Amino acid sequence: MSTGILTEVDTIGYVLGLQGVGTSTLTKFVDMWYHVFLWALFSSIVIHTGAAVIAFVTLRKHKFGRFFSIFILVMGVVSPVTGGTVSSATIAFVHRASNLPMSPILAMVYGVGQTILSACLGFTRLLATL
Repeated sequence: MSTGILTEVDTIGYVLGLQGVGTSTLTKFVDMWYHVFLWALFSSIVIHTGAAVIAFVTLRKHKFGRFFSIFILVMGVVSPVTGGTVSSATIAFVHRASNLPMSPILAMVYGVGQTILSACLGFTRLLATL
């Protein structure tokens, strides 16, 4: 059954559970973008939740510092929704334009890779030197 653009197998649980690993390949742009985007979003949320817990525990006695964990959580969602949308669309566009099918595992690698690359750039402060 199809509900709009995405089918019933494209639910969040189906994508993150890697349930179509051996049997399906992603050939449409929307499917590729959706899978890569969801992996980038949820891996970013997991990393930022851990960072927010560490920040809250460390700064729990500070007058204003304890509220920084809220900003960390917000950035864990805002970053992949803005920049992750564009980069996931770029990855999906390149795959679609090259007629390369994308496996769900490769979509996971691209999505989690975006989060890891973003975390590395955040830790090294490379952008501040540019």
